Amino acid sequence: MAACLLLPAGLAAAAPEGADPAPGLGITSGGAAYLLQLLLGLAVVIAAILVLGFVLRRTGGIGGRLSGEFRVLGSVSLGARERMVLVQVGEQQLVLGVAPGQVRTLHVLARPLEPRGTAAPAGEESFTARLRAAMGTKGGTS
Repeated sequence: MAACLLLPAGLAAAAPEGADPAPGLGITSGGAAYLLQLLLGLAVVIAAILVLGFVLRRTGGIGGRLSGEFRVLGSVSLGARERMVLVQVGEQQLVLGVAPGQVRTLHVLARPLEPRGTAAPAGEESFTARLRAAMGTKGGTS
């Protein structure tokens, strides 16, 4: 592709002085400068799009302010494309049915469910503790 972009510039440079560089193609000495200006402008626009996308991703985007209020606590697959989702909105928890093209509220919980802790039940070691013991480390990261 780079050869195609450089071809008109090569034709313009190969022509003798005072003659029309490429009579059949209509390429002039200003054509190469125009092509370079066009490519640089395109590169600036693409760079601006990439920078704007990076900034929006880092700042949370357009609707990023409300994302802290909504949390998906869990979900269960009910079929190939259907799911049941437990969502926390502020202090309220909702059970939602999600299918292609629709979301329905199945139930609003009167009392919120407590999230399962990562700690193991009393009398049992956690998987992490058992793995560290098996590897011979004392809880530090290596």
